Amino acid sequence: MSQIVSITSKGQATIPKELREKYGMKDKAIVMETPEGILFKPLPPPSSEKGSLKTLLKDKTAKELVQEAREHEETREKKGE
Repeated sequence: MSQIVSITSKGQATIPKELREKYGMKDKAIVMETPEGILFKPLPPPSSEKGSLKTLLKDKTAKELVQEAREHEETREKKGE
């Protein structure tokens, strides 16, 4: 599918609704330069395993991670590190 879109003086273009819906594009997208031109890709959801630290963080909440970091820092301070 190819469509012609207008580009404003600010460099803004509207991605056609059919394409936004087809590829699940919401309010953000990844823009990449390719040998063929510009490529827009949907931004993967944060819950996506791909490229995340999920396996390293073992499904801990942000609050648990902060608490763990504080405890580690307190231990270091007590040891004089």
